[in-house]
Amino acid sequence: MATFTALTTLTGKDQAEALAAALETLHPEPTGVGIFEMEDGSGLWEVGGYFDTDPDQAGLALLASMHGARPFAISELPDTDWVAKVRRELVPVEAGRFFVYGSHDADKVPADAEPLLIEAAMAFGTGHHGTTQGCLRALDRLVGQGFAAHSVIDIGCGTAVLAMGAARVWPDSVLGTVLASDIDEVAVEVARANVIANDLGGRVTCLEAMGLDHPVIASAAPFDLIFANILKGPLIDMAGDVTAALAPGGRVILSGVLNEQADEVIAVYRDAGNSLEYREEIGDWTTITLAK
Repeated sequence: MATFTALTTLTGKDQAEALAAALETLHPEPTGVGIFEMEDGSGLWEVGGYFDTDPDQAGLALLASMHGARPFAISELPDTDWVAKVRRELVPVEAGRFFVYGSHDADKVPADAEPLLIEAAMAFGTGHHGTTQGCLRALDRLVGQGFAAHSVIDIGCGTAVLAMGAARVWPDSVLGTVLASDIDEVAVEVARANVIANDLGGRVTCLEAMGLDHPVIASAAPFDLIFANILKGPLIDMAGDVTAALAPGGRVILSGVLNEQADEVIAVYRDAGNSLEYREEIGDWTTITLAK
């Protein structure tokens, strides 16, 4: 079956949500509609629809004009087994002591590595993105310096790879609490599946939560280590809450920050009571480690 995509960009979240809602009224109806903020600092939002048949191009043009968006770019996707394709192309990733791999590469895990199994179908958080890789490298660096955490939370956990990394490097005798939270219900289910696949059931608890707003998170605070691999805007908004939830002497590892955004994020967290310990650029992305 052929699949068609229709993509456009426009300024502003409210405008993007309005266009997405209008897109769902088209005939033939899209099988799915999504919006996300472009991560290039442009302030643009992308709106996209997926269709089983060739979409109404005149209707799309009218919607774009009505909502101040660029004309929709319409494409037909090839009939591809995407999971199989990703499995072929998704090579294992080494980030310090961590080795992130899919089950098809289980025979490649080095004997001295901390293995983290993430299936190719599990979307964001495979370790290939510079943000996830940067956080794992930051964790590896802290462990190498002798830092030990009793309580850890991974905010915006995605696949829970960071929470699982913490559970791998510190034994039960050191690490008491590891939480992995996300606002997306599907991400939380993926995280739980990954925790089980990595034999970490009972060591990592996965929660659906908006930031730190959950009674389990509140009762577990303060944390010795907080991961927040999100985006610049939410990271800045959460600076006060994150700092309040961080134990004295604790560390916070931030990512999802473009290189040109890093100084602003660091300044906000400094003002909240933290000091910069380390920063690393991987591609277009910066990972920041701060201490309270």
